[in-house]
Amino acid sequence: MVAIKKSATIFSFAASHMKTFENYFVAVNKWLLIIILAVMSVIIFANVVLRYTTSISIEWAEEVARHLMIWLTFIGCGPVLRYGGHIAVENLQDALPRKAAIALRIFIALLIFALFVFFTWFGLEYMDRTQYQQTPATQISIAIIYAGLPLGAAMTLIHLLFIMKGYVFERKFASDAQFDATASASL
Repeated sequence: MVAIKKSATIFSFAASHMKTFENYFVAVNKWLLIIILAVMSVIIFANVVLRYTTSISIEWAEEVARHLMIWLTFIGCGPVLRYGGHIAVENLQDALPRKAAIALRIFIALLIFALFVFFTWFGLEYMDRTQYQQTPATQISIAIIYAGLPLGAAMTLIHLLFIMKGYVFERKFASDAQFDATASASL
């Protein structure tokens, strides 16, 4: 009886810490997206204003904005997956009996998992291969730009692991006060 209570205590302790980690992880991911989008917007806005008021543009602005868009895309993939925002065809799983639909969602989750493991591995390989190439305007390593792929894929894997149980068994995605996938899907 004591061993059961100890294991239950350890499990609840681990679960509460995992939930805390998840909350911090989601918050950091959202703030990264906000900062990247804000910096990109300021750079583009400043470049447009300078171009039309002084006929001089910032020579590195388009390059940096493009690279920030790459990072924004890959870093944003995880939250979009978490809230069920990616395009999905759900007719088949709606038509299947519950057990078959769960089996289909397990297969889908495993495919997504394998895809993002591949993206993480391939992104690291790509970074290694491009580490000595430099961008034309800013002269930074191309590997820094391509680091968005493995980082975003690894973050997406973490998001997937947090939502996988709810997705597989209940076809449920995460929702919070800032975002609800079912409400945005109806727009």
